[in-house]
Amino acid sequence: MSDEEWACLEPFVTRRGPHSGRRAKDHRLVLDGIFWISRTGVQWRDLHEHFGKWSSVYRQFRRWTLAGLWETLLEALNETEGVG
Repeated sequence: MSDEEWACLEPFVTRRGPHSGRRAKDHRLVLDGIFWISRTGVQWRDLHEHFGKWSSVYRQFRRWTLAGLWETLLEALNETEGVG
């Protein structure tokens, strides 16, 4: 993902809140992995090792899904439609 795309998405995936476990090393890489899965349609277990352990990327995807992140991102993108 480009630096411009990351600058747009970063505030959504790095928000602070109650959490358990270790802090993610690189949310940008995790997000790239999730997008790669979406584009290719492969199973999570076939995620390229470049993105990290498939189970860690999936676990973060699941957390973001349960937290409503994807809906929030879509709403934000819809609000900025036509801007720029």
